[in-house]
Amino acid sequence: MEGEDNANIAMSESSGRTPLSWAAGEGHAKVVMLLLGREGVDANKVDRHGRTPLSWAAGKGRDEVVKLLLGQEGVDPDAGDINGGTPLSEAAKGRHEGVAKLLLECQNVNPNATSINDGTPLSWAVWTGGDGIVKLLLEREDIAPNIQDYYGQTPLTIASMCGDDDVVQLLLRCQKVNPNTTDSVGRTPLSWAVMSGNDEVVQLLLKRGDVDPNITDKDGRTPLMWAAEKGKDRVVELLLEREDINPNLANHSGDTPLSWAVEHGKDRVVKLLLKRKDINPDLVNPSGDTPLLGAAKIGQQEAVELLLRCENVNPNATDEFGQTPISCAARFGFHGVVELLLRCQNVDPNMRDVFGRTPISWAAISGNDKVVQLLLGLEAVDTNIADNNGRTPLALAFGAGNQRVINLLQAHQYAGLNLV
Repeated sequence: MEGEDNANIAMSESSGRTPLSWAAGEGHAKVVMLLLGREGVDANKVDRHGRTPLSWAAGKGRDEVVKLLLGQEGVDPDAGDINGGTPLSEAAKGRHEGVAKLLLECQNVNPNATSINDGTPLSWAVWTGGDGIVKLLLEREDIAPNIQDYYGQTPLTIASMCGDDDVVQLLLRCQKVNPNTTDSVGRTPLSWAVMSGNDEVVQLLLKRGDVDPNITDKDGRTPLMWAAEKGKDRVVELLLEREDINPNLANHSGDTPLSWAVEHGKDRVVKLLLKRKDINPDLVNPSGDTPLLGAAKIGQQEAVELLLRCENVNPNATDEFGQTPISCAARFGFHGVVELLLRCQNVDPNMRDVFGRTPISWAAISGNDKVVQLLLGLEAVDTNIADNNGRTPLALAFGAGNQRVINLLQAHQYAGLNLV
């Protein structure tokens, strides 16, 4: 065939690969030597994806072929494909430590070459768990360990997200590593480690004095908030050991770690948080709810009990509708919560909300006779308080057709009459 040597003719129209490219990728060292000895063979010829024979050999871990190709004059060890991926990137993807070592011995190999979407060779080594390659790359004085990928994630972020404590440890030994870099959603390596629930990685990160445990993501969530929501007791403990942590930081919705733990029923986390002297257990969210109100509304009995032990918790706090914890518990029929609240000497059982209704009014409407009985057992409860429409608890019970509640209220009223 005339023209260019047929050794450079593509074997497949779809791939555009040359015989040298195929031989290199398959690890046929003798065939590679034979082809390299032929006149006109271009060792740097790329296929349709921009990959050279060296790229294919590196990606498949063909150490012998890589060595042969690197020994050829003019072979570019750093040629990037159409996405910018280099032979070193391919070696890192495949966890081919021997190939990576050969490439890094070349003076003109850039260990920080960045592909369009996938980051650097170091990023790939971290993704694939190639500890040996990570170590080789970090030994380079010119390594840039904080380069972010398309998602804004650094190698440390990736390792923290994957829960790879060995790689995290390697990266944290590098003084150039920034442990507080945020990704496209504002999360730090610590945030991702907490979300992954990996205690060892969290512990490693927190040992770095320059790690900031209070950085918020785009939703305003701190690592402590993520740990509280997910009920990661040990992670919460580790975070709370840091003196510089702020346990009261709220997200963009006004929720704190404590309110999140309460809302998600993470009682052990609630207990841990309440041990902090600087915790504010009575912070109000934009809806007007304190943690106690939030716990009462969903019947979180243990959380209510824990919160009531705090001296600075107001048991009569009101939400946007003027309802107190006892009103909410009575309304939704949580008799265990009502019982706990009634033990507080300073609980007001007659507070009226914006509708003019008291706790016993709500209990009468909902028809929860256990709650009605509890409230009637308190001498201070006034069953004659009318709502904004002039309806007493008894009238509301009649309106709702709750006969057992009607009987209880009538019996209470008769018992209070002086018939002598």
